[in-house]
Amino acid sequence: MKTVLTKLGSDFLSTIIFLVLYLITGDVLLATGLAIVGAIAQVIYAHIKGATLDVMTWASLGLVVVLGGATLLTNDPRFVLAKPAIGHFAIGFIMLRRGWMLRYMPAIVTENAPDYIVIAGYAWAALMFALGAGTIAVAMTGDMKLWAIYVSVVAVGAKIAAFAVQYIALRVLITRRMRAAHRVAWR
Repeated sequence: MKTVLTKLGSDFLSTIIFLVLYLITGDVLLATGLAIVGAIAQVIYAHIKGATLDVMTWASLGLVVVLGGATLLTNDPRFVLAKPAIGHFAIGFIMLRRGWMLRYMPAIVTENAPDYIVIAGYAWAALMFALGAGTIAVAMTGDMKLWAIYVSVVAVGAKIAAFAVQYIALRVLITRRMRAAHRVAWR
């Protein structure tokens, strides 16, 4: 779990830098400029440490530089505000692969509910597309406070809620299936 959170923090570092600096200073251009510097510094640091930089790292850096640069050139924050949407859409497309969740599930789940896991994987993809569309809709308003609330509360809260619903549904489904199998075995 710690590794996953570290990876997510690393992947969204420039967005976190932008959000924190904007909330502290209220200055979109300063927050954007330092988010770009942070993203470049992160890649340089990883390179110096000898880390292998994957395609997503380079894509994220490209998005930060291009969208952040557009924000700086036009003084329009909507460009940089759209970056999380691109991430949501990319993840959503990856989640459209049938059965992608199976490798993340414990054996008891894959043995007793593989059909549900495939459906849940598609539901997660739909959630990512919806969150991406919501991010773009909020970004288009240009309201920085609304965007900050959406990205930090709504998007995160939706993922936590989806995880909780999935966990409870799996517990109920697997318990029912195991009880039914046990009853059949005793007949």
